[in-house]
Amino acid sequence: MDDRRKRILYRAKLRGMKETDLILGGFAEEFLADLSPSELDQFETLLEEPDANIMDWLFDRTPVPAAYDTPIMARLKAYRLMPPV
Repeated sequence: MDDRRKRILYRAKLRGMKETDLILGGFAEEFLADLSPSELDQFETLLEEPDANIMDWLFDRTPVPAAYDTPIMARLKAYRLMPPV
């Protein structure tokens, strides 16, 4: 794994809020290696947001702002619905 992906994985897994650690970290562990440069940009930008905002968007409590309404957000929403293995 390249340095950028390692950094993103670390940031996704250690957010500070257990729920976002599990969702973002689990998503990163499963899919990070296969993300395109554009998708990496989207995910990295999303990681700049506070956990509370991300959780509100993922669980449709508030609308996703246009800047974050990306294919990565759609994949994250689908991922959070996946049953654990």
